[in-house]
Amino acid sequence: MGIFDRFKSHGQDKAKQMSDAAEKEANEKTGNKYTDQVDDAQQKIEGAMGTDRDRPEQP
Repeated sequence: MGIFDRFKSHGQDKAKQMSDAAEKEANEKTGNKYTDQVDDAQQKIEGAMGTDRDRPEQP
């Protein structure tokens, strides 16, 4: 694994952490009233960033 691969992996991990934190905060602020919509938005954003969890790992 080269340095760029490690950097990319670290960046994706950080993006996922930030995405999870944003989802948690949005759910807290709305009293968990819109959890399905927040989750859908999170999945779309992660897909656009290339960090979606349902996608297989890229070599």
